[in-house]
Formats: sequence, structure tokens, C-alpha cells
Amino acid sequence: MFRWLPRRRYSPIGIDLGARSIKLVQLTGDRSRLVDASRVELSPLAEKATTEEQAARLAAGLKKGLEGRAFKGRDAVICLNDKQMFLQSVRVPKQTGTELDRAVSQEAAGRIPFGVEDAEIRYLESADVRQGDAVLREVVVFACQRTALKAVLDVVETARLSPVGVDVEPAALVRSYAAQFRREDDHKSRALLVHVGYTRTAAVIAQCDELLFVKYIDIGGLHFDQAVARHLQMDLAEAASLRKHNGDRRADMQDPEVARSVNEAVRGVIERLASELAMCVRYHSVTFRGQPLVRLVLGGGEATQSLLETLGRQIDLKCELSDPFRTFDGLPNLGRKGQWDVAAGLAMRDLN
Repeated sequence: MFRWLPRRRYSPIGIDLGARSIKLVQLTGDRSRLVDASRVELSPLAEKATTEEQAARLAAGLKKGLEGRAFKGRDAVICLNDKQMFLQSVRVPKQTGTELDRAVSQEAAGRIPFGVEDAEIRYLESADVRQGDAVLREVVVFACQRTALKAVLDVVETARLSPVGVDVEPAALVRSYAAQFRREDDHKSRALLVHVGYTRTAAVIAQCDELLFVKYIDIGGLHFDQAVARHLQMDLAEAASLRKHNGDRRADMQDPEVARSVNEAVRGVIERLASELAMCVRYHSVTFRGQPLVRLVLGGGEATQSLLETLGRQIDLKCELSDPFRTFDGLPNLGRKGQWDVAAGLAMRDLN
């Protein structure tokens, strides 16, 4: 007699451990509704904080994010960020199975900045690329030290959660994007996903749920705050508060003078970001020929309409704000929807 395993009623809790905040998201098992979403601001970290102090800060934030919430169960999927992993695209001869594994391992061994014996190495196949007369397979290699992985797992377990999966930020972003754009035409088209965080921006090129390209750019909200602080001659905390509160208001509620000053201050930083993104677009057009990018999707904690419009004027693509919950009804006020991209993508991780 056959016994069918029960379908999951709830997704695991997707946990995005950011530089300044922790985001947690859980969906129903069929990914049709939001169970709960929680965001916790992390206390400032001392410049020379020890590893133990950093871990305690994250564990305390996680516990706070779970208190009094509607999350179901203890299963969690966590994410390694760009500082915890080594990432690089490599090209190998077209192969499959163990031969491809061996070729990628050999390429990765000579590139990762730590010993292979202390590394966890994974890769995602990208697409075929032509190099001279040869057709090679481009793959994206992800590697992390086992000690770094254990430290993250320990933080989650300290909060009495059970880590059932470990993912990487680019994969979570692609998963979130594919859930938002589900029409047949969307499956055939390619997009540039731009996730602007506090210290860095992830630029990801994807076709539906297929990741083609990843690059991290050293520009984020911190650099916007520093530019405002310099321009208006105020300390960094005041600049961050001014930019955040002015940016979160509706356009008709913003102080025109403050908005003008902030825009002037960050213009140069945004121009540098746009220039980096334009190079990603050019790399795609040269490397993955025959299919253009059709849109730019802006997410992350810094994803605002103002930034979207500024990037749209400098990059020749249709630009949209990301919203991983765009198909859900009855949502609470979640603030900037793009800040939930990674946590939502982690909650969508298939554990079968």
C-alpha cells in the first residue's frame, strides 16, 4: 500500500541576515499567501566587535523577530551574504555530470582565496558562451569556508530554529523574481535584477528562474548617507535619518528643499552605480548574444521610486520596483516591498 507524504502547510522561514537589519518571511505551502513577515533593526556594531559579539547581536535580533509573531514551526532557510562567500564566473568545456563537477572543482581550486580542504563549493550552470571557435559552458561558482558556514548555523540554532537549507543571495533573488513575473512572455525574457543593500549592490541577470550572471558592486545605502553627510556637513547618523525619513514620505509630503539637497548630494553616487550597471548590460550583450535584456527590477532596502527614476534615465531599460508579494491579497503595511526580496526568495526554496 502506498503512503503519500503530506504536503507542507507552510514554507520554511526565510531569514535574511543583513548588515543593519534582519528580515524573516514565511509563506503558505502553496506560496499563495503570506503567513508573516518581520523586520528587526540591529543595534550598531562596534568597529572592533569580536566574532562572539557579532553572533550574539544576530541571535538577539532573530529572537526579537520571532517574538509574538505568527510564524509556524521552526524550520528555516538561511542565506550566506557576499562577505561570507567567494563568487566568480568561470568557463569550462561543455560536459555533464561528474565530468562537469570535476572541471568546475579544478577551476575553483586555483581561484578561491582559502584552502580547498576548508571550503564548501557549489555552482550554478549559466549558459553556453562562444570563446573563439569553441563553445564553453559558463558557470557561477560559490564557495565559503566551513567555519563561516558553521557560525551562521550556530546563530540560527541559538534562536531555537532548525536550519533545513542554506542558500546564497543571488539564487534567492532569482527565485523571488520568477515568482513575480510568471507570464509566458516573462519566462522567455531576460532581466537585470538590482538589489541595493546598505554596503553593496547585487547585480543579477536572469531568465525566469535561471541565473546567468552575478556581480557585486561596492555601492549601497552607506555611500548615499556618507554623500549626504559631506554635502550638508552633518554627522552620519543625522544624514541617514534625514535621507530615510524624507525618502519614505510620499512625494507630495516631502520637504522640497530637503529633497533637492539630498538628490544633489547622492547624484554622483547614483551615477557611479548606473555606470557599473551599464557595464553589466554590455557584458551580457557581448557574452550571451542573441537575446536582449527587457527590464530592470530594483529591490533591496534602498529601492525607492526616486532611485528607480534616476536609474531609468541613465539605463535604456524598462525599470520596475520589485514586489515579491505582488500577487498576495490582504497584506499589512510592509514598507518598501523590495527589502523583502531575499527573505521571500529563501522562503520559496524547494526542499524536496
